[in-house]
Amino acid sequence: MPLAVTTPVEKMSGPYARRWWALLVLCLSLLIVVMANTSLIVAAPAMTRDLGLSSSDLQWVIDGYTVPYAALMLVLGSIGDKYSRRGALLTGLVVFAAGSVMGSLVDETALVITARAVMGVGAAVVMPATLSLLVAMFPRAERARAITAWTATSGLAIAVGPLVAGWLLEDHAWGSTFLINVPIAVAAVLGALLLVPPSKATGMGRIDYVGGLLSIVSVGCLVYAAIEGPRFGWGTGPVTAAVVAGAGSLAFVAWELRHPHPMLNVRRFAQRPFSGSMLAVLFFFFGTFGALYYATQYLQFVLGYGPLETGVRLLPLAGAVFVGAAATGRLAPRLGIKIMVVTGMLVGTAAVFLLTRIDADSAYGDFLAPLLLLGFAIGLSVSPATDTIMGSFPESELGVGGGANDTALELGGALGIAVLGSLLGTGYRDKLAGLVGDSLPAAALDTAQDSVGGGLAVARQVAADPAGGARQAQALVGAVHESFAHAVARTSLVGGIIMTAGTLIVLAVLPGRRRTADPHASDAPSTGARKAEPAEPDRA
Repeated sequence: MPLAVTTPVEKMSGPYARRWWALLVLCLSLLIVVMANTSLIVAAPAMTRDLGLSSSDLQWVIDGYTVPYAALMLVLGSIGDKYSRRGALLTGLVVFAAGSVMGSLVDETALVITARAVMGVGAAVVMPATLSLLVAMFPRAERARAITAWTATSGLAIAVGPLVAGWLLEDHAWGSTFLINVPIAVAAVLGALLLVPPSKATGMGRIDYVGGLLSIVSVGCLVYAAIEGPRFGWGTGPVTAAVVAGAGSLAFVAWELRHPHPMLNVRRFAQRPFSGSMLAVLFFFFGTFGALYYATQYLQFVLGYGPLETGVRLLPLAGAVFVGAAATGRLAPRLGIKIMVVTGMLVGTAAVFLLTRIDADSAYGDFLAPLLLLGFAIGLSVSPATDTIMGSFPESELGVGGGANDTALELGGALGIAVLGSLLGTGYRDKLAGLVGDSLPAAALDTAQDSVGGGLAVARQVAADPAGGARQAQALVGAVHESFAHAVARTSLVGGIIMTAGTLIVLAVLPGRRRTADPHASDAPSTGARKAEPAEPDRA
């Protein structure tokens, strides 16, 4: 067997022999894409200090990655289908690495945001390519296990990202959290050339670039409005973006319905397994990303853990992901997709509700059970939902299928951080004003209300001021901690209610356990002649 694989999947007579090794390369590529988001959680305080970031600046350092990531996945997945899925993976890894190098070298806020945006573009190519290549390589009988491994990698990255970043920040500047991506990307590129076979759709028509442009505008504006509006006020920019997102979405649906080769066949949403699974991914990551966003802040700012200590304390989540993935691998074939997805969402919802018990006296132990439940829920529900989504697309649209799944994931996460983060900020500001509003000058109060980090910075200033002193500073620290704990509990209540509503919607939309699959379905890898596997009818 030659060292590098050159035979396209479509021309193989049977399953690709080294597909499980190739899966390791795909999971490694996915790992750094997800880690780029989660590692910033623990790097944010150091970046804020060194760059003098405002709350708005920090938000856009985070979301400069999210907006292109979410907006471009559908289009770039389609381009990968048309020309080369492996080529798309390689291109995305190179772009991602280039953005990482840039981010490690610059020291201006605008340039850091630009570097994050470049990384987001690369991630938007990589993520759907990993999923489309996985489905193309694996026969149907093995695909659920492969997707379970892919999903477990996403959950692992949520915990490993902060751990790696924390380890680096012990001895290095925040730029190291960017630079660590480069050797991993290089290893993934070499692995892809050696182990991942070429793949592309056969017989695919012209790409629907008009539909692609409408999807970019709609998703991009929606994410922008969701970030800016709740956090910084519904001024002209967010309102305009929301209107454009709504109009663009309507135009996208109208265009796709009449186009002979649409970017995304919107009629597919009439299939209950597909639409229910898309909603499950959206709602689940809304709650999960939002909860992790403020839980990690509590660990750092209230409990005083350093970056590495915070990363270590998120590891139980990663372990629980693998337990959940193992459970779904055994139970899903017997119980069906609906039971697994809904059960996972219920477990995740319970985890968010447990955070309503947080108060100023809470310790790490109060976060351990929610972290374990969230990890178990990720492993339990996301894999069968993703498998159902990908099974709804024909071979010629695997990149689009991966883009659709990943857009739902990233959009849900972005909305969760934006909406729940906004509620968190409002609750914190209101509570702090009630506790110390009469004892701080207006300017100091504004700074303290901006964020929990700002409140602690004001407390340090009070301690250094002869007119203040240690006692007043300690009182302010206590008020900041109490206010943030109050905000976490209140936000978790709202997040839990939203996830409960989402779970009920998914319960209503997903059909019951489906009948036995077509016994004549081929176990060969996806080929150009493969048709979409139709959703099986509901059991009477």
